[in-house]
Amino acid sequence: MRVTAIGCTAILLLAVAACGGREEAGTGTTATGQCQGQQTTGITDKSLKLGGIYPLSGPASAYGAIPKGIKAYFDFVNAEQNGIGGRKVEFLVRDDGYQPPKAVEEARRLVEQEKVFALFQTLGTPSTTATWDYTNQQKVPQVFVATGASTWGTDTAHPWTIGWQPNYVSEARVYAQYLKQEKPEAKVAVLFQNDDFGKDLLGGFKRAIEGTGVKVVAEQSYEVTDPSIDPQMSNLAESKADVFLNVTTPKFGSQALAADAKNTSWNPVHIVNNVAASVTVLKPVGFENVQGVVSSTYYKDPNDPTWQNDQEMMRYQAKMKQYAPDADPAVPYHAFGWAVASSFHKAMEAAKCPTREGLRDSVRALNNVQVDMLLPGVTMSTGPDDGFPIESMQLMTFKGERWELFGDVIDTRKEFGPLTG
Repeated sequence: MRVTAIGCTAILLLAVAACGGREEAGTGTTATGQCQGQQTTGITDKSLKLGGIYPLSGPASAYGAIPKGIKAYFDFVNAEQNGIGGRKVEFLVRDDGYQPPKAVEEARRLVEQEKVFALFQTLGTPSTTATWDYTNQQKVPQVFVATGASTWGTDTAHPWTIGWQPNYVSEARVYAQYLKQEKPEAKVAVLFQNDDFGKDLLGGFKRAIEGTGVKVVAEQSYEVTDPSIDPQMSNLAESKADVFLNVTTPKFGSQALAADAKNTSWNPVHIVNNVAASVTVLKPVGFENVQGVVSSTYYKDPNDPTWQNDQEMMRYQAKMKQYAPDADPAVPYHAFGWAVASSFHKAMEAAKCPTREGLRDSVRALNNVQVDMLLPGVTMSTGPDDGFPIESMQLMTFKGERWELFGDVIDTRKEFGPLTG
């Protein structure tokens, strides 16, 4: 990881005072010295306040497990490592119910009333789309948002917002490559969420199969307000496609898996996108009914015995039990939270100035940063023309009661070229 030894280098654990002190500027505070004029609202030499927005309720409430993993990581770092750069992290979590207007309301509350240093994670493409104009107007970092929409990495008008996980277009490319190799004449039926999330992955998949024998023969969309996707599944089954691409969030992912299992006359290869691939999604369907389902991942699964002696996994298991005793460490969304919090830790330490501008610049200058909860071979890299921190994935298939990795880690940058707007 490259660190420039000028200015106020957070990785050297310098306090804000090393920037020459703080001065009031309107409703916020700014640094002086070599970091002169940069925003220090929400950060002192002893504290760092972050805000996260998640669907703790509503149709995507399964994702409410993520901030539990994040908070456990920050509690561990605060108690045992004196925080990040000597600053104890306060992580405020707000519920938007997966409703974009509510996300805007909570973003304003966190920025204007709580005066957070940054929004760390806004979950969901609709909620992040609704809030990023506001956060960028306010010049508040909106970092490592919990959505893989490709726009977070290709847009140039919102420099304060950046994603973290592999983008949906690159994920779609991985599935397309898998089919081109394993079922080169595949007929694909697709269920997708009718918003930017679903359309992004589906569009990426269609572009990736252009000029091949793989064809999309049926499409059905659903709304997040729909009570059930059974009608859509019935329509897709009539296509007699031999591959089913399941582009859903957890609630509808479970419904689609269950509908597929129930229809014994239709037995396609079932590919479920990563954001609905948690065992918490599969378990209600019955593990016996989801054998052979395919997906992809980029971080370590706490249910995979491959990692039972892995140092970071052992630390995660122990610290989750210590700092989040009511949260099951086996839930992958908790491990996701731990991984993204660890990623924030690395990015904040690498900031040249412990300021909002310093964090904004740091997350766009990551150089093969290793995060121990990510799969071996998966690192974070960004640059002036690359706003995608993680762009490597590995395929997996469900066997027994867990996911099993197969094949090699696929670096989508090298395999498919850069993704541009």
